[in-house]
Amino acid sequence: MPKQLDRPGFARLRRGGVAALTALAGVLAAVAGFAGEARAQQIAGTPGSPNATITIDGNYLPPAPQPFRGQIELNAAQSTPYWPATVTPPKGAPNILLIMTDDVGFAAPSTFGGVIPTPALDRIANDGLRYTNFHSTSLCSPTRAALLTGRNHHSVGFGVIAEQSTGFPGYNSIIGKETATVGRILKDNGYRTAWYGKDHNVPDWAATQAGPFDQWPTGLGFEHFYGFVGGDTSQWQPNLFNDTAAIYPYIGNPGWNLTTAQADDAIHWLSMLHDLNPNMRWFVHYTPGGTHAPHHPTPEWIAKIEAMHLFDGGWNQLRDTIFANQKKLGVIPQDARLTPWPDGFLKRWESLNDEEKKLYIRQANVYAAYLAYTDHEIGRVIQKVQDMGQLDNTLIIYISGDNGASAEGSPNGTPSEVLQFNGVELPVKDQMKFYDVWGSDQTYPHFAVPWSWAFDTPFKWMKQIPSFFGGTRQGMAISWPGRITDKGGVRNQFHHVIDVLPTLLEAAGVPAPAMVDGVGQKPIEGVSMVYTFGKDGADKPSTHHIQYFEMMGVQGLYNDGWMLSAAPVRPPWKLLGKAILNPASAYKFELYNVAKDWTQDHDLAAEQPAKLQEMRELMFAEFAKYQVLPLDASVATRLVAPRPDMTGGRLVYDYSGVQVTGIPHGGAPQVLNSSYTITAEIDVPQAGAEGVILTEGGRFGGFGLYLLKGKPVFTWNLLDLKRVKWQGPEALSPGKHTLVYDFKYDGLGFATLAFNNTSGIGRSGVGVLSVDGKVVATQKMDHTVPLILQWDETFDIGADTGTPVDDADYRLPFPFTGKIARLTLALDPPKLTDEDKAKLEAAFKAAQDAN
Repeated sequence: MPKQLDRPGFARLRRGGVAALTALAGVLAAVAGFAGEARAQQIAGTPGSPNATITIDGNYLPPAPQPFRGQIELNAAQSTPYWPATVTPPKGAPNILLIMTDDVGFAAPSTFGGVIPTPALDRIANDGLRYTNFHSTSLCSPTRAALLTGRNHHSVGFGVIAEQSTGFPGYNSIIGKETATVGRILKDNGYRTAWYGKDHNVPDWAATQAGPFDQWPTGLGFEHFYGFVGGDTSQWQPNLFNDTAAIYPYIGNPGWNLTTAQADDAIHWLSMLHDLNPNMRWFVHYTPGGTHAPHHPTPEWIAKIEAMHLFDGGWNQLRDTIFANQKKLGVIPQDARLTPWPDGFLKRWESLNDEEKKLYIRQANVYAAYLAYTDHEIGRVIQKVQDMGQLDNTLIIYISGDNGASAEGSPNGTPSEVLQFNGVELPVKDQMKFYDVWGSDQTYPHFAVPWSWAFDTPFKWMKQIPSFFGGTRQGMAISWPGRITDKGGVRNQFHHVIDVLPTLLEAAGVPAPAMVDGVGQKPIEGVSMVYTFGKDGADKPSTHHIQYFEMMGVQGLYNDGWMLSAAPVRPPWKLLGKAILNPASAYKFELYNVAKDWTQDHDLAAEQPAKLQEMRELMFAEFAKYQVLPLDASVATRLVAPRPDMTGGRLVYDYSGVQVTGIPHGGAPQVLNSSYTITAEIDVPQAGAEGVILTEGGRFGGFGLYLLKGKPVFTWNLLDLKRVKWQGPEALSPGKHTLVYDFKYDGLGFATLAFNNTSGIGRSGVGVLSVDGKVVATQKMDHTVPLILQWDETFDIGADTGTPVDDADYRLPFPFTGKIARLTLALDPPKLTDEDKAKLEAAFKAAQDAN
């Protein structure tokens, strides 16, 4: 037994132990930027009491542990407790609602001259300020990464979208530990944080329920996430996550739509915080899927917009109407010029026949309904803030779009965006059969390219093009009723999406940290816009002096009123085609004095060659500074570029047969342009069995192996254009069976893409279905899916989620009622012979010589 301590002995021990602990805490505090009591800390309430709060200096996150200041004796009755103070934001810090919609051109919303009603955006602009010279990167993931971090998109690994990542620092789709997000910074400074809607910044290989989750919202400083991971999703049957758990609220719930559901969840979360403590500060990042394709409004919203007849006059007349509206609103200068219509490659409205006009008007009505619907649901969240009495001290930033209007629907539009991404463009007559269901879950639709040009009025070009403002100019409104009093004011200073984070930090009184989790932080590359908030803000010169632009090889540079612009070689609706192997020298550059020429209408390159050269040199200096190099102008090849694989890069996948659903495509075996064999060992009960054994994809492209009324079926859904089936002649008897689907591919596969030759992809192949070693069906597919399956669908075993591969066969979730003892998928990708390699190398050299 140890010797019992007398009271003096315990006192000496206590003093020595506490002294050591206090010294250790002092060292930790010093390391974290504290000197004894941190110089910038502010304690409210009685120190050590359960309700005491503290505002930290925020330079080092997380803050150092607070030293224990109480007293410890032998007995609690003679001791003094001391609670660490709860971290809260600085006094007067606002709540923050940061909203960003998707693929909305500058001229689409009514707030910036458009004809589509957006009363929520109007409300923020009328209560606060309209920003008319605010810019994105021209593409989804890159803009969002820049918004979250306050750094340029290449600085944080997002030179392109996550699905096109490559193994270079500016393009690897990894937001590094040295670039903490605004969510992490605000959370550690005492904010409660939540993210709703689209997250397009998870690396493709980490976008499964296996994680790792450090690049998910919950790993980037957001305590709650309700939304989807990836570029887009169906609003009717989305790949939806609650934090990191896949959920399926749409099953058995007809009429459910994500656009409303995420507003409901945000309103519930805000209500919960308010009920717990109305003084709790919160940060909501609200990024709905609208209006990225698929355009999925409710039927009620489609009817509302159709009754307004907004688009009956066509896209050319719409452009003129918008341009006049913009001058009336003062969101463009009175001397601004409307850039010319691109007659070389887009049709004028008057040249169309009646059937074309009918389809295109329907496409625009559905799109407009989606934007109006999205804005309405955003308005519900804003109204909740007002109903809680918190509007005056809530900073709301509403950014209309993460890039210009999208042209990814082909010149004719498409009933399924998946078609376009596989190089398939349907003529109008084939699209008309979808006319009545356009916008429903029977379509994955997008509008015709000319609408996107009109929705970017008065500028040239659109999404994907970073060198012209049609690709980068975003309408933005900011309100903060307790601080911004110039209601309805207009601000014309040049700004960029990287300026949002420093704006939020300055408004909250929170510094950009020097170190987070022991990792030194890259400097913030944006500048705060708070200087524009005052009544005199309209007259102050911009503090954002220089900004490079680059996307898929297309380059540009803004510098104090001048804009250097590379003329696109590839229109953004052409996702396949000839490779540009030398983007550093392949482009013709134009020069604009945008301080006087608001719309980039008059090219000065021939008149001022010295200025042109000066801007080019400055641009490449910026490229070297921010990890833009090496330049890469490829599109399709980057979709299939090698990248980390959470499945271990295997060719043989063995599954236990346990029901597993909702695995995003990044965690699935990649069967496209390959031979493969699927083997399922199953046990059929006495009553018979049916249901899904394995499926990937859904209504707009994918495959599935299942029992239908006991008969084995393998279905390939070829982009909703054709379904090819292999089926056994009779229902399986009770007992054990082995099903095999074997597919032999006729082509060289993805290897050909790297050499500027797509003839080897999407080729034919022969599929054979066998039951217990006996062939029951053999069919040839003349064409296969060339590039990508439906990306918002999932890989499922034992049941189906999302949508069926064939609606005529089954309804979700169609669980397998037998037992899957074992399931194997073995890949056998094409192997290049020496002759194949020689041909490809010759093609590669020819492509280099042509460039």
